Amino acid sequence: MVAYGAMKRSIARILTTHAGSLPRPDDLLDMMLTAGVDRAVRAARVRHAVAEIVRTQVELGLDIVDDGEMSKPSFVTYVQERLAGFAPSRAPAGLPWAGSREVLAFPAFYASTANAARIVPPLACTAPVRYLGQDAVRADIDNLKAALGGAGDREAFLPAISPSNIEGRYTNLHYATEEEYLFAIADAMHEEYQAIVDGGMVLQIDDPRLVTYYIMQPQASIAECRRWAEVRVEALNHALRGIPRERVRFHTCYSINMGPRVHDMQLRDIADVILKVRAGAYSFEAANPRHEHEWRVWEDVTLPDDAVLIPGVITQSTVLVEHPELVAERITKFASVVGRERVIAGADCGFATFAGSTEIHPSIAWAKLGALVEGARLASARLWA
Repeated sequence: MVAYGAMKRSIARILTTHAGSLPRPDDLLDMMLTAGVDRAVRAARVRHAVAEIVRTQVELGLDIVDDGEMSKPSFVTYVQERLAGFAPSRAPAGLPWAGSREVLAFPAFYASTANAARIVPPLACTAPVRYLGQDAVRADIDNLKAALGGAGDREAFLPAISPSNIEGRYTNLHYATEEEYLFAIADAMHEEYQAIVDGGMVLQIDDPRLVTYYIMQPQASIAECRRWAEVRVEALNHALRGIPRERVRFHTCYSINMGPRVHDMQLRDIADVILKVRAGAYSFEAANPRHEHEWRVWEDVTLPDDAVLIPGVITQSTVLVEHPELVAERITKFASVVGRERVIAGADCGFATFAGSTEIHPSIAWAKLGALVEGARLASARLWA
């Protein structure tokens, strides 16, 4: 039987982490974009890249680290290599934000952005969904374990995508209902989730669609979006069955980085649904100007027993590098409402959720993470004075 340890908490000081994806080295990006690269060569480069990115995180002073998702072309499309049951779709590829509340409000802006121009070849579910990623997830675990050899007692996590994000990205042409399709994905992804936890890592569930659904469905009311989200949380908890909640951290965000974002769902309208996810920690956007005020939501929301918050105190939605004093202020606000031991300082989202993203230059990402660490140090000095 696998022995599971409890997730770390901010017992003596505010701990620091981030949201998962980090900038990939240029040569690794070239391998990802080049067809026909020898698998062994790429695997060796990924292993070395994981060692490099863990070393970078340690040097920056982060307490809870990951593999930067070095092996993945993106936080969601990586599952194309790990799931059976999908085939190229005949449907035309579309712009990801077409028809959303944001595009309807700011059509000229979104038409001019790089993200709006991203077109992804579509896939569809055409057969039963099964998990085929055993070797891939084992490689991720082994690479991170090897990289942690000189990282002291730092806690490590591995991100994995939620069932609802797979459901939303790949059209169902096989199952009788969308709910049957959703739960089939949950059953398949359970295998990846269990492997990560059994491998000694904390599992991070990436689930931006849970709160982004509202943006994408302009005809839907908040009540309808909540009902939709309840079913997706039920499916996620089904995928997490048997996994101790203290080995799971849940991350959600609004998918848009650079944009007006006036139609992001408000945290007060979805926080109670988020907390139904069987997780020991909840990571969410809290540093950008659309959400910084929402720390007060936690004055009226009761966390599950022993759960912690990982609020974003730095953001990927601007190239401005946060001042450490501002980071410290953000941390202390959350500590004032849930207690210092129940706050881990994090980031709003990843800094390279799609490999090769140019929105945040790597040098800025490192500077922001440095500000995160320094801000946590300042906050700790005040909170444990």
